[in-house]
Formats: sequence, structure tokens, C-alpha cells
Amino acid sequence: MMNLLMSVTWDVDPAIFHIGSFSLRWYSLLFVAGLFPVGYLIMKSFLRRENVNEALMDPMLYALLIGTIVGARLGHVCFYDPHYYFAEHPEEILMVWRGGLASHGGAIGVLIAMIWLSGKYGRKFGFDFMWLMDRLVIPVCFAGMFIRLGNLFNSEIYGDATELPWGFIFVRAGETVAKHPTQLYEASSYLLIGLFLLLLYKKCLPSLKKGTLFGVFLILLFGARFIIEFIKEPQVAFEQNMSLDMGQWLSIPFITAGIIILAISLIKKVPSASRNFSGTSARK
Repeated sequence: MMNLLMSVTWDVDPAIFHIGSFSLRWYSLLFVAGLFPVGYLIMKSFLRRENVNEALMDPMLYALLIGTIVGARLGHVCFYDPHYYFAEHPEEILMVWRGGLASHGGAIGVLIAMIWLSGKYGRKFGFDFMWLMDRLVIPVCFAGMFIRLGNLFNSEIYGDATELPWGFIFVRAGETVAKHPTQLYEASSYLLIGLFLLLLYKKCLPSLKKGTLFGVFLILLFGARFIIEFIKEPQVAFEQNMSLDMGQWLSIPFITAGIIILAISLIKKVPSASRNFSGTSARK
């Protein structure tokens, strides 16, 4: 009884409103808000500060949107339920509206999209892949925060049972006991990481080395994800008997890559700032 009195009963409709068969869901709204206007405006301020042509924003936004959605969907299909999609229901692979997006797949999709963007526009606008990722990871943190809040509204990917006073009873998921609101744990960690990286960029750009922000991002964000997964309920049946779940196994390569990238950046000591950076924002 004490647990029920001290927990949060979460019975929020995941849809903001319904018009016939159409519904606008909180998840969709928050997903889009993470990309535009929040991510768009943050990234645009970076380009302006370093005198990089802001015309880069449009192709970057399209590449990010496609890379995130396609990567997240294929990540879910390949990592979490390949037999269902490839052997039984291949026609559902592209049915994103039926649910099933994996953040690690989204991360891979974004990396591929930004490699393409750098090859296509890097010489024209004076940047390379590592320069781009050093800046992009900051709005990605805030976008990740919005997406996890969307998961909260969907009453999904929550944690194990808890007696802590901030536990959530996810009524719409059929739960009757309080569970760890791991969506909020992840959202909070992404927010703090984003603010930390933004502070480094704002205060230390002249002395930052290329790859430092990207490396720190990979270590901290996927490190936080790895830790939080210990108290998260299994997402699919095959995770039940795993010592580490799929989210943790997929986080390890990103953490490892972050350590390598950070080490290389500190050894090579290539300045992170754009060659056009003068220490002051361009007036346009």
C-alpha cells in the first residue's frame, strides 16, 4: 500500500488528439521537435559562430531525418526481431507507423548520413566529418531527450519494479506496480551531457581538439545507456537469459569508438574550430 501511495500513476493518452482515424501522438511531436526547431537552431548557431555557410542546414536536416528514421527502423528489425520481419512479415519492415525504432540503429543511420553529407558538401563548405560530428552531437543529446520523453508518453521501455517514491505505475501498459521510469533517467542524462558539451563548445572552442567532443559524447551517452539498461525490463523475449541485454551489447562498440576517437584527438591535437573561426560570431 505504501508503494502505491508514494508512486506516480501514469495513465496519459499517448495521442494529443484524434480526428477520425488520424491521431497526433506526443512521441511524433517530440521526435520532430528534437530535430526542428531545437536541433536546427542549435546547429545553425554553431555554423554562424564559425562563419560556415548556413546553406548547409537544409541538406543536413534532410540527411538527418532520413538517416535517423531509416537507421532506427532497420536497427529494430535487424537487432531485436529479425525472424519476425525477414522470415514471417517482410512487408512490415518499412511500416514505421506500427512502432519499432532502435536508438542504436538510429545512431548508425546518422553516422552513415553524415559521412555522405561530408563527402558531398564538405569541400564546398569547408568542413570534414569529424568537424561536423563534434558539433552535431550536441543537438543530438537534446533530440534524444525529447525522444525519451516521447517514450514516456507511450508508456514503453520502462524499468524493473521499484519501491522508490518516483516509481511510475504504467496503467496503459497493464502494470499494477511501480516501475523505474527509465525514460526519465535517460532523458535527464542526455540533457546533462548535452549541456556539458555545449558548455565546452561555448567556453573552450579555441583550445578544443578535433574529435574531442565527439569522443566524449560517445563515452558519456552510451555509457549512461549501458548503466541504465541494468534496471530496464527486457524489450524482447530472447533478452531474458542474457547477462547483458541487446542495448548494452550494442553500446559497447560506441563506447570503445569514443575512447579511441578521444585518444586520437588528444594525441594529434588538431584544432577543432573551423578555419574561418575568428573568435566572434559572424553578422548576417
